[in-house]
Amino acid sequence: MDMKALFLILMFILGACFGSFLCCQARRIEYKNDKRKKKKLSKRSVCLECGYKLKWYDNVPIVSWLVLKGKCRKCHKKIGLGEILAEVLTGLAFLMIGTTLDMEWMSVRGTADFIITTVFLISVAFLAIYDGLYGKLPVIGLIVAIVIAVVKVITINIIVGVLDGFEPSLIYMPIASAAILGGIYLILYVTSKGKWVGDGDWLLGLAIGIALMEPWLALITLFIANVLACAVMAPVVKKTKNAKIYFGPFMVIGFVIAYTFSEFFFYALSGFYM
Repeated sequence: MDMKALFLILMFILGACFGSFLCCQARRIEYKNDKRKKKKLSKRSVCLECGYKLKWYDNVPIVSWLVLKGKCRKCHKKIGLGEILAEVLTGLAFLMIGTTLDMEWMSVRGTADFIITTVFLISVAFLAIYDGLYGKLPVIGLIVAIVIAVVKVITINIIVGVLDGFEPSLIYMPIASAAILGGIYLILYVTSKGKWVGDGDWLLGLAIGIALMEPWLALITLFIANVLACAVMAPVVKKTKNAKIYFGPFMVIGFVIAYTFSEFFFYALSGFYM
């Protein structure tokens, strides 16, 4: 097995572990915020129904869920699909981001971009999981994602400035990207008075736009997110007239796809306009 394949396998495992951890934290935060819940949680992972303290073999990402058939080992209460979806999708997201790292020619800029983007992915993965589970985006989580995205832009500017000289485009392009992705969702939120998108969606769009650093990638992310949201949620909306679409998970998926296949999209668009 070559180093690249081993690296991608490790990225998937790491992503699945983060997916499990972030899902657990989302459950804990919501549980603590629910005033109706009087039972205090311990520091260890527990079943929220019966309080059973999970063993290490109950916490193995993906495997434990499959072995236990999505149920608590003690009370047999269904855990739900949220956990395994979070683990699998976060694992795949890490794997996809991992493919962007050129292990044969690891430039300073490329390596820094990969590391910060991975950290940013962790922050938005948490937001996607929380939004998928509860239909809302925590303000603190959004602020953290925006800060990490800004740090990425500043870091890349410093590296490029030291190695090649200052490039003004590295300042105004992320701003334009953020304006496109965050601005469109803000307009939709204000126009619909919160009926089409939530009040946190535009802030998530702002964070992702800054992290992408390219306006055309922001447009591709917007397109992918909306197509996926319509395709996945259409049957649900058809059955339930008042059903709401939570765009957080779809925006994050769109971000991962746009970032991973940015070169493909670039050459595809270049060929289209030639």
